[in-house]
Amino acid sequence: MRAALAVLVGMAPLLAACKQQMAEQPRYNPLDASNEFADGASARMPIQGTIERGEDLAATPQTIPYPITFALLQHGRQRFEIFCAPCHGRAGDGRGVIPRHGFPSPPSYHQDALRQASDRHFYDVITNGYGVMYSYRSRVPPADRWAIVAYIRALQYSRDAPVAELSEDLKAKLRSEAVP
Repeated sequence: MRAALAVLVGMAPLLAACKQQMAEQPRYNPLDASNEFADGASARMPIQGTIERGEDLAATPQTIPYPITFALLQHGRQRFEIFCAPCHGRAGDGRGVIPRHGFPSPPSYHQDALRQASDRHFYDVITNGYGVMYSYRSRVPPADRWAIVAYIRALQYSRDAPVAELSEDLKAKLRSEAVP
């Protein structure tokens, strides 16, 4: 026992020196220039086909894979207001703050083409971008993308909800607010 302890105590300075050498190895800061590569940059692009850590490799479903609950819609609304509303507007009409400053207006979610688009279409656009919209793949996790899709569907439904499907209280409120 004493011999083992003596060996460990004797090795401590060697291990400390090794650790210090590792800390002082040459390295590049992000975006530093480098003579190591033909393009002169030290930063390297990921190898083609590299998969992001934590990426879901399961097949992407065609429809929202979660039960549509009030909690899911609340979460989708919160994510929508953070990531989508600046361009698409809080009502999904394409009249957000960003287009008011000269950027192209995105389409309204309430147009027929997008009402008829599949859930997967919205998920893919959020994931990969479309037109001038960039990809949110690295910013919005898959579950949040589906929550946003559910909220977009709720926005679309809110504009054209069939009166027959409304509660009696809402029907009465609509009749009382109707313009004669």
